[in-house]
Amino acid sequence: MRKTLLLISLMLAMVMTAQPKREFRGAWIQCVNGQFRGIGTEAMQKTLSYQLDELQKDGCNVIIFQVRPECDALYESKYEPWSYYLTGQQGVAPRPYWDPLAWMIEQSHKRGMELHAWINPYRAKTKVAHANASNHVVSQHPERCFEYDGLTLLNPALKENRDYICQVVTDILERYDVDGLHIDDYFYPYPTPGIPIPDNAFFRANNQGFTDIGDWRRNNVNLFIEQLWATIRTVKPWVKFGVSPFGIYRNVKNDPNGSQTNGLQNYDQLYADVLLWVKNGWVDYCVPQIYWEIGNKAADYAELMNWWNKHCTKTTLVIGEDIERTAKFNQMEQKMNMHAELPNIQGTVLWYAKAAVDNVGNYGTQLRNVYWRYPALQPVMKHIDNKAPKKPRKVQVIDIEGQKVLFWTAPKGEGWKDAAAGYAIYRFGPGDKVDINDVTKLVTITNDTHYELPREEWGSKVTYAVTALDRMQNESSYKKVKVKY
Repeated sequence: MRKTLLLISLMLAMVMTAQPKREFRGAWIQCVNGQFRGIGTEAMQKTLSYQLDELQKDGCNVIIFQVRPECDALYESKYEPWSYYLTGQQGVAPRPYWDPLAWMIEQSHKRGMELHAWINPYRAKTKVAHANASNHVVSQHPERCFEYDGLTLLNPALKENRDYICQVVTDILERYDVDGLHIDDYFYPYPTPGIPIPDNAFFRANNQGFTDIGDWRRNNVNLFIEQLWATIRTVKPWVKFGVSPFGIYRNVKNDPNGSQTNGLQNYDQLYADVLLWVKNGWVDYCVPQIYWEIGNKAADYAELMNWWNKHCTKTTLVIGEDIERTAKFNQMEQKMNMHAELPNIQGTVLWYAKAAVDNVGNYGTQLRNVYWRYPALQPVMKHIDNKAPKKPRKVQVIDIEGQKVLFWTAPKGEGWKDAAAGYAIYRFGPGDKVDINDVTKLVTITNDTHYELPREEWGSKVTYAVTALDRMQNESSYKKVKVKY
């Protein structure tokens, strides 16, 4: 009886949760928690492989991988030392040698997932005590940094720091096949009571016409965001630029357009005018970190979801979700239903990947069995490209020693806007109408030009349809083939 009731409740949940065909389903894989520090190449690759496999089973389609935690690198950088959070000693290369970013791109793409490189732009040193390498920016240019409550940060007021960060990003884009460039909520430092930001001298020396230091700081960050966005568009225009701000923009007591909340604010304490960036088209997707529970007195999840849904309409809006808190309050179903009901919300990013992999509160199981059961394409970004590629050619099934394999040829297309970068595979049973808008028929998204068909019952007849996807996952019309077992 208990098993029957569980099955019924699961089916009801599936009916209630109609999955969209396009949805941003991300997970943050961070390094500053020390999970990889000094464990060695083999152990780290094994850990990441397991996480990627489990996230793929959960339905995840975007990996946001932290590659620059404190002006050091989890990749072979031209400008910055190897990360302390990789080898345990800043400036020391991993042994046996490998490049985590290159490896993660390959492994994510092999699983049909995008890889977004996550950098912390201003943070030059965390509170964790360790020595800086001789080629680290703090060692070479201490005058461009300031210290704040145990942190060391690049001074956002300095143009040379904006140029330097954009130089680092250009290097990443030119040498790595990333699908996105991601920054989180660290702009000016989170405030510590009684400790002022030590930038008054810079304000007095070059206030850029501002009389209020808060406006001046916001402008410094605005200049950086605009420059970073322009850099990405110039170097690789298909790379998506994402920002993950703190969950509260402004409280209503400070701004009539603010949310009914009472907490730290992006605009006033972090000097991040996120809505301006959205309005000006400087970000391609925005992931506010709404890490609270429904009913939180200072920052109610439902209030903030509705606020961002109303005010963040000119970009792809995705919600940053705290798995552990959601599980603690048993609110996954309520939150996921809210995601589905609010029209401007186009996905979720999980904080953090390991919590999903560890299946905290049965979260991962619910994703793979209910909410993310079927694969999903990425949300369209028409401002970057809205033209679909041509459909695949020469779709056929070949029997190779008893294993049926679906093969096809890439469509003709030149340039990143027209060439196929991936493919979607649909399966239709006997009597099914071929309809690629039916999300329950989408079986996989792949970068390959072949797909091993699962074994069917003898005598069954099915139809497979293949579509081509470009860099932005604009989808072509389909080419189909019938298969008889």
